Formats: sequence, C-alpha cells, structure tokens
Amino acid sequence: MITINKHYKKLQTSYLFVDIARRVSEYQRQNPDKHVIKLGIGDVTKPLPPACIKAFHQAVDEMADEKTFRGYGPEKGYSFLRELVALHDFKALGAPISADEIFISDGAKCDTSNFQELFGSDNFVAIPDPVYPVYLDTTIMAGRTGILYEGRYGGVSYLEATKENNFIPALPEGRVDLIYLCFPNNPTGATISKKQLAEWVAFAHENKALILFDAAYEAFIRDKDIPHSIYEIDGAREVAVEFRSFSKSGGFTGTRCAYTVVPSTCRAFNLDGEEVFLHQYWNRRQSTKFNGVSYPVQKAATALYSIEGKRQAKELVDYYMNNAQIIRQEMTSLGYDCTGGDNSPYIWIDGKSDSWEFFDMLLNKAGVVCTPGAGFGHCGEGYIRLSAFNSLANVTEAMERIKAAL
Repeated sequence: MITINKHYKKLQTSYLFVDIARRVSEYQRQNPDKHVIKLGIGDVTKPLPPACIKAFHQAVDEMADEKTFRGYGPEKGYSFLRELVALHDFKALGAPISADEIFISDGAKCDTSNFQELFGSDNFVAIPDPVYPVYLDTTIMAGRTGILYEGRYGGVSYLEATKENNFIPALPEGRVDLIYLCFPNNPTGATISKKQLAEWVAFAHENKALILFDAAYEAFIRDKDIPHSIYEIDGAREVAVEFRSFSKSGGFTGTRCAYTVVPSTCRAFNLDGEEVFLHQYWNRRQSTKFNGVSYPVQKAATALYSIEGKRQAKELVDYYMNNAQIIRQEMTSLGYDCTGGDNSPYIWIDGKSDSWEFFDMLLNKAGVVCTPGAGFGHCGEGYIRLSAFNSLANVTEAMERIKAAL
C-alpha cells in the first residue's frame, strides 16, 4: 500500500501566499473594475537589465549553432559565473570564498529547503519568528517537528524577533543543531551588525551547530557598517552556509538563478562524533538531483558583473529603495511604527490590530494588497509587511489610497 508522508498533515491548510492570492482573487471577482495594487509578495516588476538581455540573446544564438551549442552543464554551474561571484561578491569584501565553493542554482528558496536533506531527522532546528514560511514548512515536511499547538510546532526552537530586541533574536538558551538566519530580514527588514553576527558564529562553534544564512537581500544594504555576508566574520567558514539570489537585485524572479556557498571547511559530524565536511555532501546531492541552471540564464547572470550590468542593477535596486523610502515615510507620518525600508525592500509595520483584519481592511477599502504578519509566525501578529517591489506610480497611488482609508 502506497502511503503519503505523514508530516505533510501537520502543515497548516495552505501556504501563506496562496491564502493571500485566494482573497485577492475573490475581491477582484466582486470588484472587476477596481485596480488592485499589490505590495504583498516580493516579486519584482521592472524588466531584466539591458546587459542581461543582450547576454541572454547571445547565449540563445549560441544554442542555435552546432559549433557553439551546449548540452548538460556542470551541476555546480559554469566556472565563468562562479569565478565572478567569488571575486565580486566575496573577495571584494575581504571574505575568503573561492569559485569552487559556489554552487549555482535555480533559487535560494529551493536551496534553503533542500539543504536539510544532508542532516538526520533528529537534528534540532532553530527558526526565527516571524520568518519566511519556507524555513518552517520544509522543517515540518522533513519530520523534524511535533504537532501544531497554539500556533507553534513542538520540536522547534523559536527565536523571537520583537520590537523589544529590534527584531534581532537572542541566542538560543538550549540545544540547537541547525539555525536559520536571514539578514536583511524577510519579513521585518531588520539588519544585523558585525558584532551581533559574530556572536552567532561563536555560538555555532561552541555548540557544534550550523548556520543557514539567507542573504538574498544583501544588495539593498545602504549602511556601510552592515555586513553583506556572514563570511565577513572570522570563523564563519567552518559553521555557516550562505544563500544568495539574483531574483531581486537583478530581476531574475522569472528567470531563476541564485547560488549557495558551501566552504570547503564547513563541517558537521557523523554519528560517531567525527568531523565531516559539507562541501562534498552538497556536491553529491546536487550532482545526483540537480542538472544545473541553463546556459543562457547563467550567461545573463554573468552580465550583472559587467560595468554596464553593475550600473543597471544598481539602478534597479535604487528604484525599489526609493519606493521603500516613500512607503516608510508615509506610514510613519500616519503614526505607525516601521522597521525596514532603509536597508531592505520590505517595510514591517505595527498595524495596532489583528494582521488579517488589517489586510482585509486595506484590500477592501484601498484596493491595496499587503502581507499579514501573522502569516510569518506568532510574533508577526499585529504587523503587516509592505513590499517596495512595484512601480513608483503604483506605490504613490497605493499610499494615497491607504491614507484615505486610514
């Protein structure tokens, strides 16, 4: 008899953004003439940079010519992209990362969840609250949690991020093995200092734990004192894996390209307590289960590191950060406390009410879609998240509508 994975039954009925889409669809059905402005999901609206489009077209032309056609590529990604990543994203920061330690993938979302495959089901996972839902949902799917009780799952160490701690959780008090961190944070927009991040690295060393560090939004950092990579911290190579994405910084949400960094010295332990290195395990996993990102997509990503590509990508980031500044200023002027929007494209707003009620109010009175904070965890209740990923015209109109509704 074929049976399903019993742990899927522990999941809440639907994924957060599916719930949002359902409510928006119902609203649009009832209000077909209303222009809905979506500031909820973190999907970009501006097209790929011209340098990327040019490289994309050239690569497609190569695929049409027998002399330059390429079949299966290397599972880790083409060296021409990995070498640029290592040089510009890490060595330029003084972070000792080599091209061989970089794995090109089709999304940070996939890698942050797939990386759990390397570890035994008895590993204890620490997850921030509020949090990007994928970390928790995939932990549940992997069988590492108990049942849901009063909004939280047993067997998980929840790292509470609240206004009182500036949305930077304290170190765990008990045993944890696998730690998810995301900075700049999704959903709160909070950032972490080098000193604070160094405390997490030291904790991981002392407790033989591993940090899964999601840096998908590092391109939006404006403050020079905020670290862009965990590998700017001494000792991080041994205790951290980092995930990056071209989705937001380069507009690759529909094109799919990202990468994961697994240093050759990053360690875990076997059942005998002996040290093993994760690079070889992740390489084995990828070579078995992943055929790599397409050649044209990787060539397009490579263009982001050209002089033109860097300038065009910066223009994209600046465009969205201008939107973020407008949202934060307007919501602050309305009397709401906000986090993010300065070094992050997300603005985390204390709605002073039930999250879903606030969501419904903005949708029904203003035709604006936000993300209810409760969907990100127990500590997200009372908050909403607004995203800067839309056009300037739509953001400006959305804020006028919100002011009228409030």
